[in-house]
Amino acid sequence: MAKKGQKFINYSFEFKLSAVIKYFEGEMGYKAIAKMLGLPDHTYIRRWVKNYKELGEEGLKDRRGKSESPIKGRPRTIPMSIEEENKILKMENEFLKKLRAFQRR
Repeated sequence: MAKKGQKFINYSFEFKLSAVIKYFEGEMGYKAIAKMLGLPDHTYIRRWVKNYKELGEEGLKDRRGKSESPIKGRPRTIPMSIEEENKILKMENEFLKKLRAFQRR
């Protein structure tokens, strides 16, 4: 996880694969490979190797935003009260009234 003020860097599939191959060649460890490639931490290499062992080359591909679930976002843990639901319905009603008036112009 990036620390406050750091930018997130997205490494390419080829870069990750080359790092994993260097590790499996057995000449260097996590820290030496990370230092050679200019990575800020050796845990990147360790995570990539672990993912490669579990999932093969698919484990090195970027999977962010590729959810299989049709449900988006977190479910509400506390149901809305009657007052909250009423407030939301009133706001939606007002919006639809303004939209209808705008479309008539």
